[in-house]
Amino acid sequence: MSAEGTSPDGNGKVSRVFRIGTRKSQLARIQTDSVAEKLKELYPELNLEIVGMSTLGDKILDTALSKIGEKSLFTKELENALERNEVDLVVHSLKDLPTTLPAGFTIGAVLKRENPHDAVVLHPKHVGKTLGTLPDSSVIGTSSLRRAAQLKKRFPHLEFKDIRGNLNTRLKKLDEKEDYAAIILAAAGLGRMGWDNRISQILGPEDCMYAVGQGALAVEVRARDLDILEMVSVLHHPETVLRCITERAFLRCLEGGCSVPVAVNTDVKDSQLYLTGAVYSLDGSDSLKETMQTSIAADDKSVDEEVDERVQRVGVTASKICGGAQDRAERLGIDLANLLLSKGAKEILTVARQLNDAR
Repeated sequence: MSAEGTSPDGNGKVSRVFRIGTRKSQLARIQTDSVAEKLKELYPELNLEIVGMSTLGDKILDTALSKIGEKSLFTKELENALERNEVDLVVHSLKDLPTTLPAGFTIGAVLKRENPHDAVVLHPKHVGKTLGTLPDSSVIGTSSLRRAAQLKKRFPHLEFKDIRGNLNTRLKKLDEKEDYAAIILAAAGLGRMGWDNRISQILGPEDCMYAVGQGALAVEVRARDLDILEMVSVLHHPETVLRCITERAFLRCLEGGCSVPVAVNTDVKDSQLYLTGAVYSLDGSDSLKETMQTSIAADDKSVDEEVDERVQRVGVTASKICGGAQDRAERLGIDLANLLLSKGAKEILTVARQLNDAR
């Protein structure tokens, strides 16, 4: 069945219905609703229908994400629906999208990034403390190898244990039991849920750098649907697009994913894009970290250029953003990854992957 349904509007006319696929969790629905609202503001005539579905990552809740070994944990079922024309577009957290998309798909919009940093949520009995002031051997819940590797090194007096489930489930596990002194969650997700009041501490890059794409929402579409690509492209936030292209290029070149600790930090200042990238051993004792920068100013020859709509950069199609700037952002990510690889990143990540598989 094609997703291009029709619906009689108020005037008795028949108009096309665009179906948006999403995960069923409360956070995923909030994120998808926010994208739908933005599209309705821009295109008031638009008929949108939201279709919720469960993904493999939502169903397997007793295993650490890094152990499942599937790169498309939270996206595969949504992409299958897109392929079967059951939905027209899909809203994801960009950090869930692999750096290489299946053939025929593209990221048609990367929305303005919210706070990309991680946040500490404390058990009620520890209110007022920070990771640094928690008692020795306090247990911190996180299912992210990236977070655990950085925080083990920074706070050696703490212990780290896997915690799975959606945000609601994890907060419940924290509050209703005594298993965890605190859990680490993405600040953006807590903010979207309206739970900023639970954030005890935001972890800056000196404590914990973030995941590639963290804090940004992405809209994935069929690459051949040029009308839908054009429709969603107005949602692109240029600075976020360039930051996420460089981050994704860095990760793709390192062949990283859920099963290895890779972290980034990006910034744009005075038309310069700065990328800091790092790789870690599982316990954080071994690491490599470097920073590079590039200009993202539109040069004279690229101001009026036509960007080829079929060109994807690490899965992103952004035809209205300077192609030269996108190319330089992608090159920056590749160059930084190659610098780390030349210093031994592959060995660190290979050992991390092997140890994780053996756990």
